[in-house]
Amino acid sequence: MGSLKASLVFLTDLSRAMQTVHALDFVELAGYGSAQMGGHEQIRVLKDLDADIRGRDVLIVEDVVDTGLTLNYLVRTFELREPKSITAVTLLDRPYRRLVDDLPVRYVGFVVPDELFVGYGFDLDERWRQLPDLRLLKLG
Repeated sequence: MGSLKASLVFLTDLSRAMQTVHALDFVELAGYGSAQMGGHEQIRVLKDLDADIRGRDVLIVEDVVDTGLTLNYLVRTFELREPKSITAVTLLDRPYRRLVDDLPVRYVGFVVPDELFVGYGFDLDERWRQLPDLRLLKLG
């Protein structure tokens, strides 16, 4: 299961490399209200899973795990659907920014500094997503 849009390229490469039979599905989330809600960001679902995950092993594919709030939301939401297991993989990780403990992140591509990356699916205002590799974006 991939979180759209930034994880799409990573998910595609990961899917092609996996030797096990698997299915792909997607969710799309949006955050809103951080300033309006007293600093607490709310998450809303723009696109939910199409498949039933009851009794299945679920691998959540993330582009980046930062505070952990989005991944925590996904895990808690999916747990209500009674999967057999939930594990996460992330291309980029910033564990020093975590606000949530006990996340099921089993696989990490790279631990990165708190900088802006573009390319390989990552974007800034929908720009640079198509670049074939990750690049550090220097603003200013």
